[in-house]
Amino acid sequence: MDFRRLDIEDKQTVQRYTLKSKRRNCDLTFANLYSWRFLYLTEIAESGGFLSFRFYVDGELSYMLPVGEGDISPVIEELMADARVKGVPFVMYGVCKESCDELESLFPGIFKFTADRDYSDYLYLRSDLSSLVGKKFQPKRNHINKFRNNYPGFEFRPLTRDLIPECIKLESVWCKANNCSEDEALQNERKSMNAALRNFEDLDIIGGVLMVDGKIVAFTYGAPVNNETFDTCVEKADTDYEGAYAMINNEFAKMIPEQYIYINREEDLGLDGLRKAKMSYQPHLLLEKYKLELK
Repeated sequence: MDFRRLDIEDKQTVQRYTLKSKRRNCDLTFANLYSWRFLYLTEIAESGGFLSFRFYVDGELSYMLPVGEGDISPVIEELMADARVKGVPFVMYGVCKESCDELESLFPGIFKFTADRDYSDYLYLRSDLSSLVGKKFQPKRNHINKFRNNYPGFEFRPLTRDLIPECIKLESVWCKANNCSEDEALQNERKSMNAALRNFEDLDIIGGVLMVDGKIVAFTYGAPVNNETFDTCVEKADTDYEGAYAMINNEFAKMIPEQYIYINREEDLGLDGLRKAKMSYQPHLLLEKYKLELK
């Protein structure tokens, strides 16, 4: 299997597989694959009608479930052989439940599957986040109404290249308030965000900014996972502006093209505040992802 380092020029190749796939996990968003490659050293290879991924987690060689159509068995065997040649255990991340069942039927009894709640993706209906209809969304509507009342002249605008420097400035303020310098995960998120925004147009990124008195107080952006799922990669707001997060979330959901039935708002990483915030938006489902290992 001929792996090569993932690069920006591979977008068309990757999306030829991912956009028509039914898999909805955020790991397959090309903007994520590219902007996080500095950390995971991501590589790709095509074989047997599938696209395979090889990367490093905490310095250990790992794989992601190949994307494609047809019989996946030969490709899985190739990946296991690749791990043997490298002299490392065969480990695969981001395997969803239905794929676990398929692999168990194809390779009965040889794999161990371990779920990690911290890495489950939160999937929402775009129609829910854009409309906020119903009693369960009353708290969100309250936050939005408060923002509207406090900042009647606010403006929501599509993210464009000329607005990116001010977004980065807001992110620096956010980082200082959240002690990014002492948190490696937040430092890595910052590197990923900068890589994504530098290649804004090439990565099919769609975003928006929330402005009060001409100042950006929140911004967000995302990109497609597949033809029916959109991934919100980043959302940042100045919390001095109460309701800014709820406001930009709602406005951005209205902006996302209607072809996308689902919005993936990624994982909570086991952070209590983030989990509470994501649950408060009433997810349509939690997309469990499993780690696969040989028994």
